[in-house]
Amino acid sequence: MSQLVDRTITALRSEHDTLAALVRTLTDDQLAVTSGASEWTVAQALSHLGSGAEIGRAPIARAAGETVAAEDNQTIWARWDGSTPRAQAEGFLEHNGRWLETVEAFTPEQRSSLTVDLGFLPEPVPLATAVGMRLSEVANHSWDVRVAFDPDAGVDAGSAAVLVDLLAGPVGFMLGFLAKPAELEKPVSLATPGGGLVIDDGVTVVDHLEAPSATFTGPAEALVRLISGRLKAPYDQGVTVEGSVSLDDLRRVFPGF
Repeated sequence: MSQLVDRTITALRSEHDTLAALVRTLTDDQLAVTSGASEWTVAQALSHLGSGAEIGRAPIARAAGETVAAEDNQTIWARWDGSTPRAQAEGFLEHNGRWLETVEAFTPEQRSSLTVDLGFLPEPVPLATAVGMRLSEVANHSWDVRVAFDPDAGVDAGSAAVLVDLLAGPVGFMLGFLAKPAELEKPVSLATPGGGLVIDDGVTVVDHLEAPSATFTGPAEALVRLISGRLKAPYDQGVTVEGSVSLDDLRRVFPGF
């Protein structure tokens, strides 16, 4: 599990550096462009990531013994929502950077043993779960920002590979919130890059399928975007699904966030 934590933190650093380099070049007009999340501008997507970093750093830092002043989420969200687009972008750079510095400083022992009380789950979770959930947020919303300026953008390939492993392990429970398997009339076993999805009463990511009923052909990053509801036209070029379900069927199962 410690190796998965290391890989996740490395992916998060790469995501930050790539997105930060872009953000520093954006004009005020570009910050107002609609992002890949159609209900948000680029600045609002960055605000979501920045406020999430500010909120999410506190329980992780407390787990490591740091004293962190308490501030309720509603107050933090209101402050970010009331900020200018430029301040939202700069706030993302600051707070996501601080979040990363916190987890990057953890020792190997802390990375393998820390548990984190995120406040909204029934019990504290291993650090792998906390950083894995953060990677899901960052990788997908980074795509939301980047695709506003590059229609051929994909989720970072390194992040996608880590996310597939995370979904098969410590963050697999998230599929219970992301997926609506009842949208399908019958169970499906879908072959995917490096493994598969089993869709029946729930959705499970597996590393092997013996006899899939359908096949998803496309890169792992496209699979990640399918699960997060981002594999939509015109961003679905080169992806095919053959067998007992169609890509449109799968889009109903994964409506997105």
